[in-house]
Amino acid sequence: MTDRGMTRGLVEDQARRLRATGLGAAAVLLWASLALFTTSTGRIPPFQLTAMAFAVGGLLGLPRVLRGHGTALRGLPAGAWALGIGGLFGYHFFYFLALRNAPAVDAGLIAYLWPLLIVVFSALLPGERLRWWHTAGALLGLAGTVLLVTGGRGVQFRSEYLLGYGAAGVCALVWSAYSVANRRYPQVPTDLVALFCLATALLAAVCHVLFETTVRPEGWQWAAVLALGLGPVGGAFYVWDHGTKHGDIRLLGTLSYFAPLLSTGLLVATGGADASWPVAVACVLITGGAMLASAEVLRTARRSRETG
Repeated sequence: MTDRGMTRGLVEDQARRLRATGLGAAAVLLWASLALFTTSTGRIPPFQLTAMAFAVGGLLGLPRVLRGHGTALRGLPAGAWALGIGGLFGYHFFYFLALRNAPAVDAGLIAYLWPLLIVVFSALLPGERLRWWHTAGALLGLAGTVLLVTGGRGVQFRSEYLLGYGAAGVCALVWSAYSVANRRYPQVPTDLVALFCLATALLAAVCHVLFETTVRPEGWQWAAVLALGLGPVGGAFYVWDHGTKHGDIRLLGTLSYFAPLLSTGLLVATGGADASWPVAVACVLITGGAMLASAEVLRTARRSRETG
């Protein structure tokens, strides 16, 4: 192969990686609607809501699994099963445990360490190198998220909430570890996320029976549950799976900080929250962090256009 051919092949590989990153970033957009749809479900308990939404998300991809992945299903490694179910269910289990045992703001901030942990853990992957701009971009995103969630008022951690803080920390570790370790199974079709969603729905239903009282959805609450399953608590995990397997995991980690920012923007637009200076400053920090972390990707895209 000539040098020109090798260069073109390298650029094509980089372009595929960029497209996969863009698809993974779509999950961030879907997660931004989580707060809006969740508030629309009323007083449905969290595990019940998780079971219902993941059932919708699992049924979304089940027809493709039944139609085209019988061989892949029979050869699916046990580690892939453990990672998929452990990541999806484990994150939500520890998140709800954290919310039950610590203030929501404190627990949310600790849990939202996962984008930064993704960037850090990515250095452990073969062929990946953690550059200073990746870490700096993720830290800027974290600073913006802290400001956004606290409203500029600061956080006071208290010893009586240690269980909740610990659960939130485990939550962050579970999701970041799942996202990075998912790179080990590029051969596992993304459609099989449907099975992980259905297994998560089943486990959440068991937790609901053990810990909660059933609340029957009414009226538009059914539509909100369906929207959750098609979007942030279901459909988003398909595109995230593809992105973490084939895209730029470091950039995806940094871009994830846009989720709380966009979520707040949706609430402001719909009257569920007020615009404020912390929102504006958080926007600058998170956007700046994303631009810093994506500098390398932008250069790759420019080279791809020049070569093509």
